[in-house]
Amino acid sequence: MSYTKANYEDVEPAGGGLHFLRDELDCEQLGISVLTCEPGWEGKPHDHAENDQEEVYVLVEGSATVTVDDEAVSMTPGEALRIDPDSERQIEADDESMFVLAGAP
Repeated sequence: MSYTKANYEDVEPAGGGLHFLRDELDCEQLGISVLTCEPGWEGKPHDHAENDQEEVYVLVEGSATVTVDDEAVSMTPGEALRIDPDSERQIEADDESMFVLAGAP
């Protein structure tokens, strides 16, 4: 088959509202997730230096702040943010929010 289709709502969330779709879609290189957050939710600070994975965060709904290497980056719906593998990042939802997160080496 040349494509795979999935609904994120059919995937059991990890850590609350984080739906990992990589396995569900049989992705070989790309990590793709949907994150739904309540107001005030904070993710853990992390980087992807070990696996050399850059990430792109697309805010679909709400408003949020992503801290990248101690710099607060405000996001509104429709904005995308690319983050280097070595940079530490942390999401904080200002309002009820939804992100699409993508990453690949």
